[in-house]
This record gives sequence, C-alpha cells and structure tokens, in this order.
Amino acid sequence: MLTEARKQAILRHIDPIPVVRNLRFQIESMEEGRCVAIVPKDNRFDGAYGAYHGGLLATAADSIACLAIWTALGPEAHLTTADLHIRFLAACFTDATVDARVIKLGRSLCPVEVNIRDAEDNHIAVAQVTYFRLDAAVGSSKRTDSPRMD
Repeated sequence: MLTEARKQAILRHIDPIPVVRNLRFQIESMEEGRCVAIVPKDNRFDGAYGAYHGGLLATAADSIACLAIWTALGPEAHLTTADLHIRFLAACFTDATVDARVIKLGRSLCPVEVNIRDAEDNHIAVAQVTYFRLDAAVGSSKRTDSPRMD
C-alpha cells in the first residue's frame, strides 16, 4: 500500500524536474504501482491540425510510467527508460489523462502499461514503457567474483 509519506516524497522529488513543470503535470491519483495524471494541452506545442503533439504524449507516457514505478520502489530508485512503444488510436484536442500501471517489478526491468484518454474519455493512445533499474546494474557491476576483462 502506498503511504502518504512516500506519495509526498514523490511529489517533492518531481517538483523541480523541468519536464514536470513545463508540461504542467497534475497528479490525480497515486496508489502502489499506479499513477494517473492530467497533462494539459498547450497550444504552443500543437502538432498538425491543432492536435496534441504525439511526441509530447509519448513524453507524458514515459514520465508518468516512471512515477508509477516510484509508487512501489520510492523516488530514491534510479531508473532510466529502456524502451517505449506507443500506438496512437485517435487525435487528441483536449487535455490528456495518462494512466500508468506497473506490469512487473523485475530485478532489472520494470514494464509499465500506459493508457491515454482525452477529456471526453476517448482512448487516444496505448503504450508500454520499460524502465531499467540502474541500482541493480550498479550493484551487479561491483561484484568482485567475476573475472576482469582488461
């Protein structure tokens, strides 16, 4: 279960992050393994025909996926995106609601499913984002029983 202390730690951790501030993420809810956020549409960054730019929707999917993982591991966990696959289903002309759920917390990889909907609840995009746990990589690179390759 996600504690209030962990939720507040995550919110403090993301507050100074430029992409969070510039895309104006509004965290709607957090529970262990899940984060839902509204990412307002900003006309300055419109794509073709006045639609929400797909690259920004992908950025939102990537970022909210990370927050979903932090609800389970804590914001002190060091993560980086390993891959991101997104399928756009419709154009978005409103704010976007990004709903990210952790599929699995692996020792090194954490896949997350992300669904994006517009303000009218139309399904805009579906994504899978996999994060690499850097703490696991750092821990395994410090092993002393493996031979050196000089």
